[in-house]
Amino acid sequence: MRIIAVDDEKIALEALMSAIVKAEPHAELHGFRNGNSALKHVEEQPVDVIFLDIEMKGIGGIELARKLSGINPRLNIIFTTGYSDYALEAVGLHCSGYIMKPVTADKVRTELDRLRYPVTEESHRLFIRTFGNFEVFLDGKPLNFKYQKTRELLAYLIDRRGALCRNQEIITVLWEDEEEEGGHSSYLKNIRADLISTLSTYGLEDCLVRLRGGIAILQDKVDCDYFRYLNGEREDPEQVFRGEYMSQYSWAEVTLASLERGIT
Repeated sequence: MRIIAVDDEKIALEALMSAIVKAEPHAELHGFRNGNSALKHVEEQPVDVIFLDIEMKGIGGIELARKLSGINPRLNIIFTTGYSDYALEAVGLHCSGYIMKPVTADKVRTELDRLRYPVTEESHRLFIRTFGNFEVFLDGKPLNFKYQKTRELLAYLIDRRGALCRNQEIITVLWEDEEEEGGHSSYLKNIRADLISTLSTYGLEDCLVRLRGGIAILQDKVDCDYFRYLNGEREDPEQVFRGEYMSQYSWAEVTLASLERGIT
């Protein structure tokens, strides 16, 4: 488990980290005394849980939590504070927990045992967000592909929800405003190979079905807000449809219209 602790008071941070070590001795733990350093760490490294003081100089805990959730929507944020006044605001941010100081190992253990997003022992975890812009996260960090069209190919497979997509269908959708000049078939081979290669690098190739002339996504192998929403899992913030779906792709407007009408 990868944990960071943030408190701008040296003694309070030391006490917090000591409690975390006692509660979870095998965790990878980092401590920070300002929000910007913590933010930079989460941007660069995968993190499962953050223990975050609310009253801090500079960027406060509530504002920092909003920024952190934007980077990693499945980050477990546990607020630590000496004030009960922030409890309602913390709940509104869908935090994982709330500890009143003084922080003890028992309090830390209790929160770790009921994390909003349980931490698994999988080596790599993939999360796909479709509400808003389409994004792909690996261990909480954006997953990059060699080609921009590779991301769009994955987006279309997600949109088709497991249906087998034939090559010509994909070409028609991904290059809808361009005339076929013979190069699109070769380009599709490249982006398909890029998708398979990138996922295979992290042991995730089993989420794809590959047939000659077609490709599909296996829904039960992918953690995706759209799939969860369709399954009725709508409590978490990234599972809430707010009128935006794969906003950067015009072909997604058909599904968007269905979501707006409540048709699935």
